[in-house]
Amino acid sequence: MLHISFKFTQCLFGDLSIIITSITDTLSMSDAKKIPLYKSKLSTYLLIIFSLFAVTPGYVNAKNDVVDLPENATAKSYGTGWNCNVGYRKKNNSCDAVIVPSNAYPTNKTYDIGWECKRGFRKIDNACIYIEIPVNGYLDYFGKTPKCNRGYLMVDKSCQVINVPVNGYLKISSYGPGWECDRGYRANKDECIALKLPENSHIDYSGDNWECNSPYKKRNNQCTL
Repeated sequence: MLHISFKFTQCLFGDLSIIITSITDTLSMSDAKKIPLYKSKLSTYLLIIFSLFAVTPGYVNAKNDVVDLPENATAKSYGTGWNCNVGYRKKNNSCDAVIVPSNAYPTNKTYDIGWECKRGFRKIDNACIYIEIPVNGYLDYFGKTPKCNRGYLMVDKSCQVINVPVNGYLKISSYGPGWECDRGYRANKDECIALKLPENSHIDYSGDNWECNSPYKKRNNQCTL
């Protein structure tokens, strides 16, 4: 006797259940001619069952996919588990509301801390602290860092006026004194000193030094052949 029993249960939509059971046939030696017919029927049933598996992804793990959703959470669209909704953050097995401090605004994102400080405020721990802007200063593009107006230089969190020497000019830079010498002059402390050019020389590309004309060579601050 050949007894084949299949049972398939699926709970994808409500309590829908499909049970395929009982394909029982008795074959004898005299039924040899019927064997191809039984094989054909068996193949058809197997094809139906495998098709049901194919169109119901995750069936095998259906029981494992059932999770208890905490309040203010949503099940993941793929895989298992859940995510907290916008405005909430996961803490242990629950979703706690994002607490936005003063002078901040919610980001409405499902990641990071969920809030950012307003322009003119800087995050320190869980608070937004006012950024002191010095006199003759302003906030940068991002509103987080104070900068000095043109003609001023940041020194010890204050904007101090840049004293440009004679034969010098302002230079916007994050380092240095804030000025440079005109071409043909060299910085010497707080002054711009004129270059002394030997014969057969010219000011080089940097503007604050010299080099010999060709074919002269520099020797002992002179240009000689």
